Amino acid sequence: MIAQFLPQLQQLHVFINRCYEVFHNIICQLHAFLTLKSSFLERAQERKLIRMWRSLGLLLSVLISLDEIIRQQSTLQQHWQSYYRAMQLVAHNPSQFDARSDLLQPLQGLIASIDQSIMQANLYKNCCQQMFDKNIHDNLQFSERMKGITIEMFEKWDRVAADDMPDKRHLMTIVALVLCHMFIFRTVDKKMMRIVWNSYKKLPLFHLSGYVIWSPCEFMLENMIDVDRIIDKKMIAAMIAAKSAQFVQNMETLPREAANAANILDEWKCDMNEKMKETPERISKNHLTLRISLFLRGIRYADLLCRLLKTLMSRLVIEQKAISRSSASAAFRLIETIKEIEEIFCKWWYDVLESCQEAVQYCSAKLIHLINTVHQTIRSESDFSYHTVDTLSALTVAENALLGSISRTSLIVVGTALEMACYTASKIFRGSDVEKIDELLLRLDTLSSLGNIIFRTCNCSFLFWHRSFIAAYFNAIIEDNNSRPELFFGAINDIETILGSDESALDRRVKESIRDELYELYEKLYLKKLCEAVETDLRLTVHSHLQLDDRTPKDPMHDINMRLVNLLQMPAVQLFDRLIDVKRYVEKYLESTFYDLTAVALHDSNTYMAMSLLAEQKYNLILCQSRLPFQKLDQGPDVLFVARNIDSFVESYNYNLNEQFFIEKDSKSKQLTILTTEHVANSIRTHGMGIMHTTINHAYQFLKKKFYVFSQLLYDDRIRNQLVKDERYFHQNAEKLGKMYPVSRAQRFSAAIRLLGVSDDDLYLDKLRILITEIGNVMGYVRLVRSGGVEANMQSLGFLPSLDDIPSFEPLAINAKLSPESISAAKVLDNVFDVAKKNINQSDNYLQILVEAFAPELRGNTNTKYEHLNFFYMIVPPLTINYVDRMLSCKGKLGRRARQNNTFTDDGFILGVAFILVLLDQHSYFSDLNWFQSVAHECEEEIYNASLGARSSSSKIASDPSAAIRLAKLDQYQKV
Repeated sequence: MIAQFLPQLQQLHVFINRCYEVFHNIICQLHAFLTLKSSFLERAQERKLIRMWRSLGLLLSVLISLDEIIRQQSTLQQHWQSYYRAMQLVAHNPSQFDARSDLLQPLQGLIASIDQSIMQANLYKNCCQQMFDKNIHDNLQFSERMKGITIEMFEKWDRVAADDMPDKRHLMTIVALVLCHMFIFRTVDKKMMRIVWNSYKKLPLFHLSGYVIWSPCEFMLENMIDVDRIIDKKMIAAMIAAKSAQFVQNMETLPREAANAANILDEWKCDMNEKMKETPERISKNHLTLRISLFLRGIRYADLLCRLLKTLMSRLVIEQKAISRSSASAAFRLIETIKEIEEIFCKWWYDVLESCQEAVQYCSAKLIHLINTVHQTIRSESDFSYHTVDTLSALTVAENALLGSISRTSLIVVGTALEMACYTASKIFRGSDVEKIDELLLRLDTLSSLGNIIFRTCNCSFLFWHRSFIAAYFNAIIEDNNSRPELFFGAINDIETILGSDESALDRRVKESIRDELYELYEKLYLKKLCEAVETDLRLTVHSHLQLDDRTPKDPMHDINMRLVNLLQMPAVQLFDRLIDVKRYVEKYLESTFYDLTAVALHDSNTYMAMSLLAEQKYNLILCQSRLPFQKLDQGPDVLFVARNIDSFVESYNYNLNEQFFIEKDSKSKQLTILTTEHVANSIRTHGMGIMHTTINHAYQFLKKKFYVFSQLLYDDRIRNQLVKDERYFHQNAEKLGKMYPVSRAQRFSAAIRLLGVSDDDLYLDKLRILITEIGNVMGYVRLVRSGGVEANMQSLGFLPSLDDIPSFEPLAINAKLSPESISAAKVLDNVFDVAKKNINQSDNYLQILVEAFAPELRGNTNTKYEHLNFFYMIVPPLTINYVDRMLSCKGKLGRRARQNNTFTDDGFILGVAFILVLLDQHSYFSDLNWFQSVAHECEEEIYNASLGARSSSSKIASDPSAAIRLAKLDQYQKV
């Protein structure tokens, strides 16, 4: 870490050494100038060179700032000590660390110099305690000159601070000169120290940088010699009390300033817009003066707010005190006010520059006039002494500097030239003119650097050290109706100004790290909360018909819906080099959320479509379509879900062959679920044609398990022997029986099977019938899915005039010389039509596919393992009798109140028997039994006998109701 930071420390070390040299040189030059002989320059002692002394103080204040910053960086100090000890270890044994001794020695020298000059945080004291010639240390005249100038500077600062904001940088300069006087001349001037000590009454402390708070009086206590003799305990207690009072006053001032900020800003903004919109051909002096005063008023107010925030927030961190919610909200408003002032300056910037340029010309002309008047007066004198010539030369230099473009350099030349002319000490200028010259020079300095002043006073880079404060702002945006995030982001972007201006890899990584950290805070504390708030509002609005209306009147100033609308209308904000579109972020969140929730619950697609439309209507959020196939309100059971749970489906549903639908056997609710061709078509439109193949796969897996059970049921020797016996009996007596398998034989078979073991209260025939019914239900489901596929394709091709003459669009697009994209689209359209037409023509017979899959394995003539299935057709008659009895029993229960079963159709058994007969290639054998003709003949014969008996004795029916019941039962048999 320190190794990477070492180049910056080396640059700082070079800069500090240069500061030492400049300080030493200036002191020597000032001393030499003061002791200059008259032969070189007459009355040199009268020239105070205050600007040179002020520059010297500014140089020392830079070193003081560096000392305070380094002293506050505990992490840097710890890392440096670890690095310093490690490098000492390397220096003692270079070979152990593979270090080159010829390069190590200069590095060690640099590290030692940095440790002595920078890390000890004594830059200011070391600079002031440099060795000078003895005549400088002992020169009382030089000491009095420095003392007098310092006191004069403080008195002027004190007069200005009484009516305006205290200049903190100027005060720091004065304190630096006061202590520098003590170090150079090795004596403490009690009067001067006490005069400067009273500065705490105007400014007890102020913010320097980061968390650093600097107190002039405390700095004097730390560095003053014989402090107990100069400053007593009462003075120290008064200073400490003033510091505490300032903190309390700042805390109290913060909400009040925030409350007044809006009014002050509105008034200033109104005046700015009014004055800047006035564009006369020639701007008058009064109009120009009003404009400049407006500029300075805005800058002064921004500087006041920025100072208040910097000092207060830094003291809160140092003293580890929490800030209240109201005070934090007030601080938010003040930061937004500062950036709005900067924004107004940017809005009128070209007019501001033009006004400043005109004001500079006016001030420089007025200053030239004052200088030229004195110049002409002196030239008119008859007596020209060396002093007069020097004065005229200095005034000429000042005039020439003012005739050119006004810059900081030219103003330094003007000020120095006027001091060389002794404009304050001699009587060549009147007292009022001296004040005017100072005021004009100050005004020129301000106007020539107005852009830098605005940038400095409106710069909120101090937020870098208060990122928890930024997080608190992000967290309060939604609830705070007065927040203006676009202005606050302008303050956040000021952080970039202190992260390095060059494009080095280190600076880029630092910027990216801070940017990502701030974006994560913004996303976590604001963006995601905003998305959730919008989603919740949309969800509640869509389902508002399910809850009672709230009769409580809403406060329009605190209506969350209006707040969300305003936040979504906010323009995109910039975070360093990243642009954040809040509206688009919310749109992407809703698109992703609606897509995911629709994909896992397609039956809610209508709800999310309504929420998407509501988002556009209410918040102007344009959401992309999810491209998911939506379900209908009459969607019915999902085909894919049924295929995956086909075991429970075939047990819980009955199949109707004629109408081709499935109906639920029983339900806890008052409704029974059905599955029709239309429902299957809707599911296919939802999931695509691929689910048809999925259905076949699940059906195949299910049939594999069921045919294994089917084989086990028919493997019983007693069942097989009975089937063989019945088959032999039928073939031996075919002619006698009229080639019809007798019903009585089937009934005897059923009675014989009843003697076999049972399980779960189901007889053998019941178990076999249920198994065959489930197999038939599977086949019915496959048949239903196939019909649903045809229905879905027919609907997709419903707008074509003819299915037999579908044109090919790709050749038409090629002949029309359309774009490659159009040709590709035409090719896709042709492929869609071909697939749909193929599906309609039923090129895939799924029932035949299943037959071909199982037939080679189950037919006994090819596999001896399943020879016991060869006589299955002989058990069909007993099964049909069992099936008819059950259907009659179920229909008899339909009218009962406490019904347990709602079965009125069960064609799965019929389809299952037909499928197994085809699968085992026994359909012809079963046809030879003429079973259905035998049943019909038996019913007709019994009906005839019953009717004949009724005619012979009409009273018998009345006395024996069983005859009527028998007739009714035979009639039901025929219908079934």
